[in-house]
Amino acid sequence: MKAELTIVIPAKNEVKMLPKLLKSLCRQDYEGMAQTRVIVADAGSTDGTVEVALSFRDRLNVEVIPGGLPSVGRNAGARLATTRFVLFLDADVELPEPTLLRRALWKMTRRHLHLATTNIACRHGGFFDDALYAGNNLVQRMSSFVSPFATGMFMLFEREAFWRLGGFNERALFAEDYLLSKGVERPRFRIVRGKVLTTNRRFKKLGHARMVWMFFKTMLHSWDESYFLRDQGYWEELEA
Repeated sequence: MKAELTIVIPAKNEVKMLPKLLKSLCRQDYEGMAQTRVIVADAGSTDGTVEVALSFRDRLNVEVIPGGLPSVGRNAGARLATTRFVLFLDADVELPEPTLLRRALWKMTRRHLHLATTNIACRHGGFFDDALYAGNNLVQRMSSFVSPFATGMFMLFEREAFWRLGGFNERALFAEDYLLSKGVERPRFRIVRGKVLTTNRRFKKLGHARMVWMFFKTMLHSWDESYFLRDQGYWEELEA
């Protein structure tokens, strides 16, 4: 089977979470999984992330390249892709449903889409964690009738459409995934039934109220690209 998908995963010090993602990729029932190139764009990890990624080479067609901030790593991986589709995943997510990739690719092909995403759920979160991700999913669903909204946790792009949009803005210091997804034409965007699982570490680091406030500020500045180019302190606080 000819490869039609490349997967790009930006990562930094994800030795605990990355194996969960890679194991979930191994469980996917997509028949082209063995030929699918899995590119981990590493941003200078010091915890064994590179080694654990390469340990999956007997199960996945995985390789590691130099990365940087997520937008830089994602673009670096996408430049190496020659396939029709490119899937961007965050390193701390997991695909709990083995049918997700197959169904997402089917919808991309059948509907001639440029971008597909899915819902987000918390792996071991509390009430407020679950509520905030549910709110994210609701806003994502509602906004899809006006303008696409997707996060870097799961962004399945038609590769040529991705580059026509210019790829991820490497000058963006905040919400570069949202900034890119809103440029997709509404009829070319879909939310695939299902979910990816992630952690609540963003909420633990920044606090629930701070995350909600940052989310609403992002919505308010939707058409102000300069807002996304200013440092909002997001990455500094997450890595602290």
